[in-house]
Amino acid sequence: MEQVERVVELITEVAGAELIGAYLHGSAVLGGLRPASDVDILAVTRRSLDEEQRRALIAGLLPISGSAVGARPVELTVVVQAAVRPWRYPPTGDFLYGEWLRADYEAGLVPAPEPMPGLALEAAVALAGDRTLAGPPPAQVIDPVPTELLVRAGVDGIPGLLADLAGDTRNVLLTFARIWTTLGTGTIVAKDTAADWALARLAPEHRPVLAFARDLYLTTSYADESWSDELKAQVGPHVDAVLARIGRLRDAGGQ
Repeated sequence: MEQVERVVELITEVAGAELIGAYLHGSAVLGGLRPASDVDILAVTRRSLDEEQRRALIAGLLPISGSAVGARPVELTVVVQAAVRPWRYPPTGDFLYGEWLRADYEAGLVPAPEPMPGLALEAAVALAGDRTLAGPPPAQVIDPVPTELLVRAGVDGIPGLLADLAGDTRNVLLTFARIWTTLGTGTIVAKDTAADWALARLAPEHRPVLAFARDLYLTTSYADESWSDELKAQVGPHVDAVLARIGRLRDAGGQ
């Protein structure tokens, strides 16, 4: 919570009176943080951040986020309220900080507003979690996310996930399981819960890699993660099987 407080102090100082509210989402409100979980925070502002504010957020986050400084990774998303009340698709995210972009930030990257389909998922979790860090409760700030937007956001994220499969296998497999679960149930659940739901519906030959990814998520940091050659060989067929199930649900309109 000390790290969370420092992030909230930073966004409050940088955004000033333009900050409406800040909310926890992600694993912190879906079953609790795991060994490799990010600290996920969604901040809502009245207007877009300017260049100076964006640089100030990067400068303030680099020393308090990630293994390079002995801390959990922080993922901070800033969105202008007009993008989430009412909802438009894809919503525009105003600012994003994530540790996977640390080298780019250190090289001078300043995040700009961009389409962010996954913002619908983040907002839905923030609303369900109802963990206010600053401002009024999220339901007073963010409109409910229509189920069809959750489904669309998950499906639209698949190409990017496939591009990350080799380098981030654990998270990609668990995210595919969660997309499948959301299409099948209309809800967003913790990654391990989604894995359990998917495992009960997969053919036996496609279960081992997802079971392993779930166990890594529950018990293991990235530094201690290791995949056998046998499991690596099963990743592609597993993904094909899961994407086929997602495709059938998408074509049928979900649930």
